[in-house]
Order: sequence, then C-alpha cells, then structure tokens
Amino acid sequence: MTDNNSATLEGGCTCRAVRYLMTSKPLFVHCCHCRWCQRETGSAFAHNALIEADRVVLQCGVPEAVNTPSNSGKGQKIIRCPQCRIALWSNYAGAGDALRFVRVGTLDEPDRLPPDIHIFTSSRQPWILLPPDKPSVPGYYERNKYWPAESLARRQALLG
Repeated sequence: MTDNNSATLEGGCTCRAVRYLMTSKPLFVHCCHCRWCQRETGSAFAHNALIEADRVVLQCGVPEAVNTPSNSGKGQKIIRCPQCRIALWSNYAGAGDALRFVRVGTLDEPDRLPPDIHIFTSSRQPWILLPPDKPSVPGYYERNKYWPAESLARRQALLG
C-alpha cells in the first residue's frame, strides 16, 4: 500500500467547477493496462484509487454520471464534470455506488498515490517499463494476496 500518511487529498476537474476531498487514504491503488482502460482514457493505462464513496466528499459542483459499457458486460458509471467533461471517478457494477475508483490524475498532488499494483500487464504498451519494486500481474489479481489487512477489513465492512 502507498506510504501516503496524510488522511486527506484534494482534487477536481480541469475547470475547477467540481472539487472533492478524499477524507482517508484509499483502500488500494491500481494501474490498469488493459485495452479497455487504454481506450477509455485515451492513454496507456488507467490509474485509480479505490475508496469508499462516503470518503469522497464534494466541496463544490455537481458532477454527472455517464453510463458506459465495461469489459465485464455489467457497465460502469463514469462521474464527470458537466462543464469540462473530465472523468473524476467511476463506479463499477460489482460494488455499485459504494466504492469509487478515483482517477488519481485528478488529484492536486497525484504523485502522492503511486500504484500499489500494475494489472493486466499482458496488454501494456511495450514502451511502459514497470517498476521492479511493485507487484505486476498479467491479468487481474487475488485481492487477499495483495491488499493490506486494514483495506480488506474496510472493504468487508462496506460490502458485507
């Protein structure tokens, strides 16, 4: 897990119409290299901080949910600023609205949340060099193997 010791992180969209505060450290931070994430982001990967929805507090603005397909076939909601259209976080069908996948790049200090794991590396762009000190897996991973005990307990409390 990231060594971010601060309990709060601020972020928002490019035009600053929507601002949010993460009130605790995330459960876990993914860097996903799947083709689906590459297409959605228009980049080489998606960098997401998984956190309980009630720990992401809006400071200003009203983002909108855009329903989109997902690789699982269950869909996702991408939460965007209605003005500049920046994606702030996603909610996937598995956890519903209870868990947010916050786009780390929308944080004011994104460097404070480096990935805890690189996933779907079998489809990563060949020019991306993975750090040797972080786990990387060719597909998805076993949560119980990689998540810290504290994060597993938080997830269990959230989803039951």
